[in-house]
Parts: sequence; structure tokens; C-alpha cells
Amino acid sequence: MNILVLIKQVPDTEAKIVVSGGKVQEAGIKWIISPYDEIALEEAIRIKEKTGGTVTAISVGDDLVQQSIRTAYAMGADHGIHIKHDQYQMLDAFAIASAIAKAIEGRDFQVVLAGRQGSDSDNGQVPLILGTLKGWGVVSFAKKVEIDSQKATVHVEAEGGEAIYESTLPVIITANAGLNEPRYPSLKGIMASKKKPIEVINFADLGLGTVSRIEILGFEPPPPRPQGRFIDGADPAAKAKELARALREEIKVI
Repeated sequence: MNILVLIKQVPDTEAKIVVSGGKVQEAGIKWIISPYDEIALEEAIRIKEKTGGTVTAISVGDDLVQQSIRTAYAMGADHGIHIKHDQYQMLDAFAIASAIAKAIEGRDFQVVLAGRQGSDSDNGQVPLILGTLKGWGVVSFAKKVEIDSQKATVHVEAEGGEAIYESTLPVIITANAGLNEPRYPSLKGIMASKKKPIEVINFADLGLGTVSRIEILGFEPPPPRPQGRFIDGADPAAKAKELARALREEIKVI
């Protein structure tokens, strides 16, 4: 069973993000694998441990994404592919999915795993677009995955309960929270990962040209939140009455 895992390198959730000149300034940011993608990677490694085969991690970005590919190696991945693009911030989901689709042409992957969404942009579109480009089925928000040589059975969250889908292979599955608990890389794995080769494919060499369907004009931080309002007074009943009035007449939520 050969499994491909889409991983995106994102800023650590505790990192301070600075936007300047329409771009995210990357200096001083600690980079990690997007948490949902890390869950997908863990699931791929568990499937490999049960069925055999290989796990390949693929990522699009500048040279920094090799840090995350090496983390994938340390966790248990067998191969790493880096689609190199120095201005990857300006690529849309279609361009990224197209690059991945082109890079894996002629490679035999039965299962593709990815996080349900990146923790930075939250768009969750790349796996879906990749499925459309390749003509493969896509099952999203998996909370349990069972794979055999013929099909995948995927349990997903649904309104009021869960749904169970079956898909022939190859299939793309996106991981939801709760699918598993990602392992910590071992010291042995970390040391070994430093020596493993990473296959580098230049985005320009894929022959895609200007493939983005959306022009990203820039990034801006969200506006600051307004300060909270305090309701003064010593009488709790009067304060409650004023709160109810403000919610009804000013904020209009009741």
C-alpha cells in the first residue's frame, strides 16, 4: 500500500504573525506541519505498519518546507517530495493542487491523506481539487479509516451522528480531529531524518505556466477588536436590566 500525504508547513499557533507589504513576514516564525496534516501523516504511518508499503510526504513551498518534510521522515515517512516555489504565498489552491497532480504523474499511490484544512488559510480546497484533477474519489472529515487491498471504508462526522462511506482505490481522505493522536518523533528518527534525501521538483519545471485561478492581491491583519464594555453599578438587578437592554437595542442579538 503506497500512501501519499499532503503536508503544509504553517506558522506555529503561538507565533506572532506580522503582515507587511501585503505579505506575511516570515522572519523569526517557528514553522510546523499543519496539525490536521500531522494527523493525516500519523494515519498513513499506522496504515503502513498494518499493511506494509510506503509513505511519501509531499509539500509545496520554498526551502523552509524541507524542515516539515524531515519531521515527516522522523515520524516514519519513507520518501519526501518538495515542490519548490519561492513565492508560494501567492499561489491559490488550484495552482498547488495542479502542481501536486503533475508531480505524481506515473507514480502508484492507492491512498492520499491530507488534513481537512490548513491551520493558516483554513480553505481546505487542495485535496478536493486534486481529486477532481485525478478523477479520484474524495472523502472528507474522516474520524476512522479502514483500508484493504480493494477499498477504503471511512467513518465521518455527520449532522446528528456519523456517515460511513466506501470508496474504491485510489482515494483521497481528509483527516479530522480525533482520528488519532500523532506520535512524537523519536531521537533516533530525528537523527536519521537529517540524512535522508528529499526529491526536489521546481514548480517552473512542471510546465503549468500561470495556473492560478485566483489573484492574491495581498494579506492584511484583521482589524483590532473593540474594547469590551463594562456595566457599572452596585445593584445586580439594575446591571442585569441594563445588560439585557444593551443586547436587545444596541447589539441586537436578542
